Amino acid sequence: MSTSLLFTSDSSADGVRERDFTVGGVPGVLWSPDSRPDRAPLVLIGHGGGIHKKAPGSAGRARALVLGCGFHVAAIDAPGHGDRPRTEHDEREIDALFAARDAGEPEGPIVVRYNAYLAEQAVPEWRATLDALQELREIGADGPVGYWGINMGTAIGIPFVAADPRITAAVFGQHWPDFLAEPAKRITIPVEFDLQWDDEHIPRSAGLALFDAFASPEKTLHANAGRHKQLPRFEADSAVRFFARHFGAPAAGTAAA
Repeated sequence: MSTSLLFTSDSSADGVRERDFTVGGVPGVLWSPDSRPDRAPLVLIGHGGGIHKKAPGSAGRARALVLGCGFHVAAIDAPGHGDRPRTEHDEREIDALFAARDAGEPEGPIVVRYNAYLAEQAVPEWRATLDALQELREIGADGPVGYWGINMGTAIGIPFVAADPRITAAVFGQHWPDFLAEPAKRITIPVEFDLQWDDEHIPRSAGLALFDAFASPEKTLHANAGRHKQLPRFEADSAVRFFARHFGAPAAGTAAA
């Protein structure tokens, strides 16, 4: 796909510069320090299922990385999400998910199947986006790049990180190992992994199996009590410190959504 980057808006507020862009028709957003540093590390954020690139969680994490570390942060809409239209396939899978939920049946098989389908499309989109962002003077092609994605962000992120050697540290979590264990075995960079001990959707053994699959000499498991949607807010702060540590930046005590 095309790697031409086109900025479509530019605004600043409270020390954060926000620029919407498209790459090959895929919409994205780049958050940066308003001071416009010459060079700074880049962290890519993969959003969760059913939301979009500027959802409060993504925007909060971006602000924490920008204000706390001086990093650039980018996110794109996954296929069928945000400003991207849904296909008939998307609609069928979403209908199947809600039907299973209403019937009290397991959601996992549908989520895994649909996320695998989305990852096939999204990985080349992320690689093209990174190509385009690294052409910017304030990012460049030789700086460190991180990836941060939970839930569907992990489903897309693990195949992406396994395929792209430019990613040098990553935060994942809360997904089944089904189609992700094999690419996880090819990941050797530092990894932080979040798991909810009482997750009603993802069996504890499944989450542990995915963590175990990473070949990274440095990998850390963060297991918290609670159900699927009860991931503590302080895990976002931990992820900011993780990237700051690996990219050589001080991390201010900034909470993220």
